[in-house]
Amino acid sequence: MRLSHAFGAFALVALTMAHGAFAQQATDAHAPEIASGLTDKTTVHAKEQMVAAANPLAAEAGLDILRKGGSAADALVAVQTVLGLVEPQSSGIGGGAFLVWYDAASGKVTTFDGRETAPAAATPNLFLNEQGEPLAFFDAVVGGRSVGAPGVVRLMETVHKRAGKLEWQTLLEPAIRLAEGGFTVSPRLHALIEDDRGRLDTQPATRAYFYDSDGKALAAGSILKNPDYAATLKRIAEYGADGFYKGPVAEKIVAAVKAHDGNPGLLTLDDLAAYEIKEREAVCAPYRGLEVCGMGPPSSGALTVGQILGMVSTFDLGSLGPDDPESWRIIGDATRLAFADRGRYMADSDFVKMPKGLLDQDYLKARAALIRRPTALGADDVTAGDPPWDKAELRMDGMSLEQPSTSHFVIVDRDGNIASMTTSVESAFGSRQMAAGFILNNQLTDFSFAPDADGEAVANRVQPGKRPRSSMSPTIVLKAGKPLHALGSPGGSNIIPYVANTIIALTDWDMNMQQAIDLPHLTNRFGTYTLEAGTRAEEMQNDLDALGFKTSIGDLNSGLHGITITAQGLEGGADPRREGVAVGD
Repeated sequence: MRLSHAFGAFALVALTMAHGAFAQQATDAHAPEIASGLTDKTTVHAKEQMVAAANPLAAEAGLDILRKGGSAADALVAVQTVLGLVEPQSSGIGGGAFLVWYDAASGKVTTFDGRETAPAAATPNLFLNEQGEPLAFFDAVVGGRSVGAPGVVRLMETVHKRAGKLEWQTLLEPAIRLAEGGFTVSPRLHALIEDDRGRLDTQPATRAYFYDSDGKALAAGSILKNPDYAATLKRIAEYGADGFYKGPVAEKIVAAVKAHDGNPGLLTLDDLAAYEIKEREAVCAPYRGLEVCGMGPPSSGALTVGQILGMVSTFDLGSLGPDDPESWRIIGDATRLAFADRGRYMADSDFVKMPKGLLDQDYLKARAALIRRPTALGADDVTAGDPPWDKAELRMDGMSLEQPSTSHFVIVDRDGNIASMTTSVESAFGSRQMAAGFILNNQLTDFSFAPDADGEAVANRVQPGKRPRSSMSPTIVLKAGKPLHALGSPGGSNIIPYVANTIIALTDWDMNMQQAIDLPHLTNRFGTYTLEAGTRAEEMQNDLDALGFKTSIGDLNSGLHGITITAQGLEGGADPRREGVAVGD
């Protein structure tokens, strides 16, 4: 069942999108063939410092801070505040983030949880209608009901206080200058504004900002200024995070949340003032002699990535290679089994006692044994397992719909500190509400809309002060205690297979970071194997069908960014499906 034309090893031709048509271009040996959404990307090399981010303006702002002597903690403030301006559909100060941080001085990895929290007045029935039925997704999203207390600003301040070198005000200057002077609307931003017509243009503030006087989406190439955002950043520059969580900006946030006619929210000034960042121990899992470290609950990212890697580690993927459907049968069914555990057990561990043994190696070997068969697992074979418990609470399976509008960036500074940060407002343009120049998140829709199933509680149900489960998977991979790779991606719950598959490509298939990011996507979370449209992954369809999978062709628009740390320096990669870049010195 091996493909006649390998899309992994020894592929020499990459398809790239150029001026609306496909063009052929030679690329490195071992690089996969893909259909790129924007421009062809090549590996970027640097000696001592690098930023890989989803927009060139944000990446350059971060690098400029590093050149001024700033640390990775300083640069992430500049990167995030510029991203919130130039790609507001994905992340911003009205949203939340998870940060995995490597401290070079101590050699330790830690994580910072800047996830949004549910209002104190929220109940498990937040997303039920008057008949007790779950709301339709966008009926819940658009308006104030879906808005949680944002975490990004407090996260930036917390990390800056811990590891920053430059003055706080300096870090906000790049975004302030761009907001006042204007930036060029990218083709991607224009397309997303146009695609969201009927939601984004129904709210007065977003209609006035994202559409012209004739009601047309802002044209690509036009100059967009945001004086309200600049004013908000100036207040944060003067007063720190309290300038966001208290006072005029906080009042504007609450007013916007409550003002929606049909779908007002519950967020209060007290909810904003009470918001806290939580530093949490990294969740680390072994893989082929490496240590893969990421974000634990309320993210399901590191646990689910770790489970996938733990199961596939019992198979020789290196010998099979990326062009063999057998590799993808193993990876796909391991992903399905890991997602079954995710749906049953994973949620904010401050509220839900979770099994201690989700990454227990004996447990994962037993789960992997289910995959030792010639064909795909049947639907009845894919259920949550029974990991070691230790006073965990039995919960019912729950589903939540995560939309793929997020951003990931990686920063390495000259001292060797590393920031791997995934940041989000949830769906494209979040709640479609703006306040003080920025988009407000809709992260509360990451909770399960149905609070129970068959009379038993769902782990990821809404509760006051709780943080909704996430799939964001910022990751740092260590070898012998030293950082080797840092990576992550947007993509909703597809983030997990994007990151896991990239780590497999880096480790088992000896790809560099750019090649691993370029690899065509094949993901299977809930039973259907989705193959990335316009790529050589489509050629796997007949083989995967023959193995017993249900398959479909679809867009899998990741935004992977990563950096590899070598003895010679740094190697950066940026996803060709988006407009990001890696830059460094």
